[in-house]
Amino acid sequence: MTQPVRASGPITWLYNQPYLLLSLTSLFWAGNIVLGRFVAGQVPPMTLSCIRWSGSFLLLLPFAWPHLKRDWPVLMRSLPLMIVLSATGFAANNALSYAGLQYTEALNALLIQSSGPLFVAMWALILFGVRLTPGQALGITLSLLGVLTIILRGDLTALASIKFNIGDLMFAGALLVFGLYSALMPKRPAVHLLSLITFTTGCGALLLLPFLLWEVSIGYTLKPNLLTAATLVYVVIFPSLLAYLFFNRGIALIGPNRAAPYFHLVPVFGSVMAIALLGEKLRLFHIIGYALVLGGIAMASRQGSARPAAK
Repeated sequence: MTQPVRASGPITWLYNQPYLLLSLTSLFWAGNIVLGRFVAGQVPPMTLSCIRWSGSFLLLLPFAWPHLKRDWPVLMRSLPLMIVLSATGFAANNALSYAGLQYTEALNALLIQSSGPLFVAMWALILFGVRLTPGQALGITLSLLGVLTIILRGDLTALASIKFNIGDLMFAGALLVFGLYSALMPKRPAVHLLSLITFTTGCGALLLLPFLLWEVSIGYTLKPNLLTAATLVYVVIFPSLLAYLFFNRGIALIGPNRAAPYFHLVPVFGSVMAIALLGEKLRLFHIIGYALVLGGIAMASRQGSARPAAK
């Protein structure tokens, strides 16, 4: 288990609220998808990914340094796993998702995002023989129906008219990789949470550096303006530093299969952003979709994991 953070008051309370932590994670990731699509062409994907994790690393390092020094021998003993976690949860996942957003629409990305729990369950079964309980499976199914209801505006037959492209395949690949990260997280070394997140953000940034240099060498560079500056500030702080701290803690508290249905809150928050920021009207299909998603998450997250399948 991850060592506890020594804090008091509201921080301690938040640190022990897995459902709130995972909900906030989904909120930050929804903003990341919408914003990532909005700045496509302004900020190259490898540049955005590398700056995202190097910025998070630099912000975390002063706070994590005492823990890193103490936990360094433990991290080195688990170096292969730490590199895999850095590559799947930070480098490859982000590079693929931001690259995919250069070619696809935010709607498609939000729809594909809803498949996240299925990838987590698949990796948990393949690697550790952990099966979904009937309650978890039913909860994921209900929340997935809610996602489809929201995105397809209540007309499930419209699914057939959605066209997928190379960007969609990249985004699906990002979720496949992140599902592996989620499934492996319970096997992480027993170190302080700040040690874990600081090491993986720094290692992820280093893994992305060659791709950043390649991107610059072909002339695909960041366009400096107020929009790109605001984008970089947002992605470094909210969907990166805070979201991964919250996500890792949520998994530590309730496990990957129970945490995975919170992926379905990402398109829910995306639709809420459209209502609040873009003037879209709240309609009946929104209410039905929200009810299905929230009901499914409540059902899935309160069910314990099934025992590992017999080998």
